[in-house]
Amino acid sequence: MISIQTLDGDASFQAYCAEPVGTPRAAIVVIQEIFGVNQGIRQKCDRLATEGYLAVAPDLFWRLQPGIELDPDMPEQFKEALGWMGKFNQDAGIRDIEATIRWARGRLGSGGKVGVVGYCLGGRLAYMTAARTDVDASVGYYGVGLDGLLGEKHGIAHPLLLHIPQEDHFVDKDAQAAIHAGLDDHPRVTLFDYPGEDHGFATEMGKRRSAVSADLADSRTSAFFAENLG
Repeated sequence: MISIQTLDGDASFQAYCAEPVGTPRAAIVVIQEIFGVNQGIRQKCDRLATEGYLAVAPDLFWRLQPGIELDPDMPEQFKEALGWMGKFNQDAGIRDIEATIRWARGRLGSGGKVGVVGYCLGGRLAYMTAARTDVDASVGYYGVGLDGLLGEKHGIAHPLLLHIPQEDHFVDKDAQAAIHAGLDDHPRVTLFDYPGEDHGFATEMGKRRSAVSADLADSRTSAFFAENLG
């Protein structure tokens, strides 16, 4: 775990950091689900480190309660996670992601590129990060409520990849259609649909994982970052 200063410099928050062997090819900020920086998110970082990236996952719920780690397969913990989500300030979360991006650029030195990848809540925040910051590349898995954020699409200046499971019980068919209608012709945005898949299909472990589609989505993400981060 490392400590990162807020943009205002008046506080700090913790983040999990996985470092590659040798000089990082780039850095990737891994944006949590509603379950905190749990084992699955840490494993995402560890995997990225094996691919040569400096990977860091900030604890975005720190203003509510530092160190939240929940298991989505446990019903009572899933319910607890929804409660935290309801209290979470997403605008503050974006500022903390931007602070993490700046920290990563400082670690990389001049010319170092930084991407973000997010899941669930993190998929939504990855879209918002693409629209509101100068991050070099962004990936969102099953982001929720993106149809309500299409008014921000003109702020997307760098490549954005979105993975959309077609049977997502948090994102209905109308919302998916609106996302496609709003973003299909955007020159910086790529969308991939996953027929038959539900929310959380690319998690590292647990009941939600669908291995074949998860591996396909992750291979597309790897190729995307290789192209856009170097």
